[in-house]
Amino acid sequence: MTTLLEVNSLVVDFSTPDGVIRAVNDLSFTLRKGQSLGVVGESGSGKSQSLLAVMGLLANNGKAEGSIRFKKKEILNLSEAELNTIRGSNISMIFQDPMASLNPYLRISRQMTEVLTWHQGMDYRSALSKSVALLEAVRIPDAKNRIHHYPHEFSGGMRQRVMIAMALLCEPDLLIADEPTTALDVTIQAEIIHLLQKLSRERNTAIILVTHDLGIVANFCDRILVMYGGRQMESGSVCTLFNQPRHPYTQALLETLPSLDKPLSTRLPSIPGIPPDLSNPPSGCIFHERCRYVESICRTTRPVFETFEGMGGRACHFDLVS
Repeated sequence: MTTLLEVNSLVVDFSTPDGVIRAVNDLSFTLRKGQSLGVVGESGSGKSQSLLAVMGLLANNGKAEGSIRFKKKEILNLSEAELNTIRGSNISMIFQDPMASLNPYLRISRQMTEVLTWHQGMDYRSALSKSVALLEAVRIPDAKNRIHHYPHEFSGGMRQRVMIAMALLCEPDLLIADEPTTALDVTIQAEIIHLLQKLSRERNTAIILVTHDLGIVANFCDRILVMYGGRQMESGSVCTLFNQPRHPYTQALLETLPSLDKPLSTRLPSIPGIPPDLSNPPSGCIFHERCRYVESICRTTRPVFETFEGMGGRACHFDLVS
């Protein structure tokens, strides 16, 4: 398969009154056309900021360095005009909160047709027809009439479906979904994930899914990238990483998952400690303060991200498998 996205040595810094915060530190990964990648980790691990850098949507006090190549073209720090030719048409993003992303003052019809008239030069009637078809594809009932409603007239799950339809209007090669099922009940979550799977298969769209839910990743993604403290801890195929995790942080995350094999009275384990303060990160391995396998080298020397067979890798001084 053709490599669609290449991220190399990505660094994202934010200037604050307390100094510079490094939210993403030396991140590298690749994504092929039609592939799905799950990016997981605790809050503050750098997941969303990494992908906002891909989209060129960092806050004004943010700065990105490194390399982001989309279809072999460098897109990091392009001008706003150049990015606008890529965003929406080639790369689209579904944000966590659809109510914050949809304009509450405009009907859905206006917000959807505007994308097509701007990026593809369609006339209004053609744009409206395609918009209705996509709303029907994401299973919005009575789409022909509902498209003229305002965002507040839709439920949370339906608003998320509208966001997915909007993201697919220009048939992008890459769809970034940032916590697309947050605040939705489990039934709606399953429907949204099933919908993304169906659209990916039918359109050969590559998808990056940012989530805290390892269960969703296990059922949806081809590959996983595990982040902590702005760094990549481990990556690999879903099958390999779930069955043979090679980083202590990945192991700890998987142990927190509920299981039908455990008695109902069993208390779910948690990872002791708290995520690092990125304004004053610890020396050595970023995870060493919470790691059960910590040794003296972990406190002083940062491990290099080492790749191994099967396109995987991990940043740890010790190979927990061998």
